[in-house]
Amino acid sequence: MDKKEVSDKVVMYTDGACRGNPGPGGWGVSLRFNGTQKNLYGSDEKTTNNRMELMAAIRGLESLTRHCSVILYTDSKYVLDGVTKWMDNWKDRGWKTAAKKPVKNVELWQRLDVAVNQHKVDWIWVKGHSGDAGNEMADALANQGIDELLAGL
Repeated sequence: MDKKEVSDKVVMYTDGACRGNPGPGGWGVSLRFNGTQKNLYGSDEKTTNNRMELMAAIRGLESLTRHCSVILYTDSKYVLDGVTKWMDNWKDRGWKTAAKKPVKNVELWQRLDVAVNQHKVDWIWVKGHSGDAGNEMADALANQGIDELLAGL
């Protein structure tokens, strides 16, 4: 898709949570589009906080049904720096770090790379647990994912 054709504007807040690291984890996404809000969440029995942060961004972007201009808020420096600073170099090196080691969570980074390239995404870091309503909602959704997972075990 030609990114010049973007007309839909989406505001997205993402967050991941983990109880234990590794341990049960959850991801949450709060999307706003044309005055409508949609919330998504999920979980994994044994995961890490970083994996859940990545899953939140992936699942949020993958949920969009057409090419959009997205303002994506995350409280994860790992995700933000990975996408905006490190990913191009990892790809150039065959998904290896500067130390020539395999990139951790490579399958999620590759999935995020595909999802990001379907849209025009502006990444914004927001301090977690600082009262930002969108971030607090995404955090609550991530924890809801964990709570529902644990209730079902």
